[in-house]
Amino acid sequence: MASEHADARFRSALAPLMEQFIQEKRACGYRYCEAARTLAGFDRFLSDQALPPGDLPWSITGEWLVKQPHEGANTHRHRISVVRQFTLFLFRQGYRADVPNALLGARKEAEFCPRILTRAEVGKLLQAVDRLTPTARSPLRHIIMPEVFRLLCGCGFRLGEVLHLRLADVDLQQGILTVRNGKFGKDRLVPPAPTLVLRLRKYAEHFGARPPEAFFFPSPHGGPLSLRTVYFLFRKLLLQCGIPHAGRGKGPRVHDLRHGFAVHTLLRWYQEGADLEAKLPLLATYLGHRSLAGTQRSLHLTAELFPEITARTNAAFGDVIPRRIAP
Repeated sequence: MASEHADARFRSALAPLMEQFIQEKRACGYRYCEAARTLAGFDRFLSDQALPPGDLPWSITGEWLVKQPHEGANTHRHRISVVRQFTLFLFRQGYRADVPNALLGARKEAEFCPRILTRAEVGKLLQAVDRLTPTARSPLRHIIMPEVFRLLCGCGFRLGEVLHLRLADVDLQQGILTVRNGKFGKDRLVPPAPTLVLRLRKYAEHFGARPPEAFFFPSPHGGPLSLRTVYFLFRKLLLQCGIPHAGRGKGPRVHDLRHGFAVHTLLRWYQEGADLEAKLPLLATYLGHRSLAGTQRSLHLTAELFPEITARTNAAFGDVIPRRIAP
């Protein structure tokens, strides 16, 4: 019998299986909240369909997966991903379900074009942020922002991960930062460079004793700094550094600092003669990637920026940098 929670949430003939699927995901450590809401939307659609017994045909699934007129590309891809995972689950359960093609709604190559700052440009950016002065609206930005940007440039954090760090997540004795409920619902431990840990210790001393639930980088009101605050400052810093900006959504973006960290880390390993194939899983874990796919995008980008890497690395280690498949 399906749980009361399932009956209250799902209405279609697949309600018990949807609840079982969500429980399986959460048992693996995923929060699975946003995806569960997406699945509930799919369930509402299925409630109005005449589902064949024991079957989920593409004629029904495909109708729900059609991109809506005002739906963003990322939202559309998310819906496809959730339904694809669910249909794979149904298939494993012995249910006749047509699994959506993995390439359906795939990100176009042109969408992935981060602007990687050179080491010199990163140096200019950090020098500019170190010259910040307090303002009436941001009286502590000259203290907070240098450390925020060093974590972005030096650890490859997502901006939201940095801004939502709490005091309890920052162990400055062991030199470990804990990212809780990351992008894919999992926690991870990140050890910054020792020099950065020393900076963070001095930063923490400025605030004195605070409760463990306090945000490590607080806004003037005590909550987390807003993404918009950092985005706006980043654009101003680029202007001061003479680094051209191609316009909204084209970069450089704050998130490109994360890509830059990955690219420069791979380049350093290559120059040191490290086995990139063995190192990639380490970088994927450090960055909080769910799989190697995200890390391999950085490897592709590294090869494009430094073309000599592809031939020399593949000669030494085999086809570590997979060839792109034309669409």
